[in-house]
Amino acid sequence: QVQLVESGGGSVQAGGSLRLSCAASGSIVRVNRMGWYRQILGKERELVAFSTSGGSTNYADSVKARFTISRDNAKNTVYLQMNSLKPEDTAVYYCNANALSYSVSTRDYWGQGTQVTVAP
Repeated sequence: QVQLVESGGGSVQAGGSLRLSCAASGSIVRVNRMGWYRQILGKERELVAFSTSGGSTNYADSVKARFTISRDNAKNTVYLQMNSLKPEDTAVYYCNANALSYSVSTRDYWGQGTQVTVAP
């Protein structure tokens, strides 16, 4: 099994920055895609950004040029640098990883979620 532990959420004023981190641990053979989703209250969970093991990245249009995803493959950790935050970025952010473990075939895993609140 694989566990994801997130950190770095919090409250910030509009225009500010936050950095989220997510570390994967457990009986990992390989971590493929890692990324971030967010869920605004009352809405469906949506993709924010993801990074493949080969380094390709993809972003939601709403965060392009403001957010940057990066990862440290040696540490099985993914980061999300969020700049120029807007009140509409307020949401619970979830880390997602597609991984193969020694005990379970390749599947998606989710973190517990971290709250990001952006005040006007």
